[in-house]
Amino acid sequence: MPRQGQSVESCIVTEFKKKVGDKVAVGDVLFSYETDKASFDEESKVEGTVLACFYSENDEIPCLSNVMVIGEPGESFEEFAPSSESAAPSPSGTEPAQAVEEAQVDAAEPEFGAAAAVPGAPVSPRARKLAREKGIDPELVAGSGPGGRVIARDIEAAQGAPLSGLAKSIAGAGGWQAPLRGSGPGGMVKGSDLKEWTPAQTTDGDFTVEKMSNMRKLIAKSMFNSLQNSAQLTHMLGADARTIQALRKKAKRALEEGKIDANITINDFVCYAVIKALQKFPKVNSHCLGDSMRIFNTVNLGCAVDTERGLMVPCIPHAEKLDIIALSKALKKVADDCKKGSINPDLLSSEAASFTVSNLGGFGVEWFTPVINIPQSGILGVGTIVPRPKDIGGGVIAFVPYLGLSLTYDHRALDGGEATRFLKQVAVEIETLDVEF
Repeated sequence: MPRQGQSVESCIVTEFKKKVGDKVAVGDVLFSYETDKASFDEESKVEGTVLACFYSENDEIPCLSNVMVIGEPGESFEEFAPSSESAAPSPSGTEPAQAVEEAQVDAAEPEFGAAAAVPGAPVSPRARKLAREKGIDPELVAGSGPGGRVIARDIEAAQGAPLSGLAKSIAGAGGWQAPLRGSGPGGMVKGSDLKEWTPAQTTDGDFTVEKMSNMRKLIAKSMFNSLQNSAQLTHMLGADARTIQALRKKAKRALEEGKIDANITINDFVCYAVIKALQKFPKVNSHCLGDSMRIFNTVNLGCAVDTERGLMVPCIPHAEKLDIIALSKALKKVADDCKKGSINPDLLSSEAASFTVSNLGGFGVEWFTPVINIPQSGILGVGTIVPRPKDIGGGVIAFVPYLGLSLTYDHRALDGGEATRFLKQVAVEIETLDVEF
């Protein structure tokens, strides 16, 4: 399992493209895997036959662990098997002897509490709600109520096996249940052991239940964590967009004439203005750590990117050192890498960026309340440009293009006055931006 970035300790296999016995050539995709937000394909570097596969789909695998063995039929592969603490028995029947013995021992031991549990016993609504919160399968809990009914105190008393890091992450996002004993060493519950919580469905097909992707669960957990652990407030303000519209036309002509080699967009100009404003308001360019602040001397700009797999927020390190052309290229590159699934996971860490910009103007959204990517202290939402009346002097009121700006900030880190002054400075930078091509 490759290490994708210094901060990544394990990855999740989402799909095996090859199975035991398959012949592979150099360049064939062996399996797909993902970190918390980026997905990758692992290609074979040799040709041969798949002799062994030590994991199953959805397993969390430590980086640099052996996942598969490729060689010639009949060759020994046991020496390449990872330790029993990290390897799951392979469903293909090619697992090492030690893993087989552990699986047999696990199968011989009854599940915790299963002997006293009554199959099909009723579960009280309160117990079912509590089981969902604790990630416990109520069907495996012995009931102490009338007729073996499972009640709340039975769920409270249920002591299941420990959960792996992946299982905790998935169960914590909600919608999943853990058995009282899993398939991991010592009965540990792995991510693949969790089963989906399925509510009672109507008989007329009013709805369907769709399993969330691993990435969707992580995004949901991150958003909930952000709103639960910070004091978020949003201020909104409009900026006169005539200057950046003129700059956009100028940049387009320069590109057509071959003077520049970047297609500079409105969003690029806005990000350039935000960087200038952040340098004047360093407390906004910060992380809120509860009882302390991490104030950055450099602008590590995060930019929200919409992909097929979900929202990603890559970082442009040291963005204050880039001119408008270099910034435009950097923003385009990280966006393309996110969409291809080749982005460096270190750039997706919530701590990589010191401030984030999210632009929904392309969808026609005028104002919105973006959610902070904690521990960052703020995020700027950029809306679409719409005409609004403005006094242009001499008693003349004219319609002027305005760009909607929405600043969400952590009130623990910033007072309303400072946040407002920063937002106004962003508008001033947009309205007075001066760029030469």
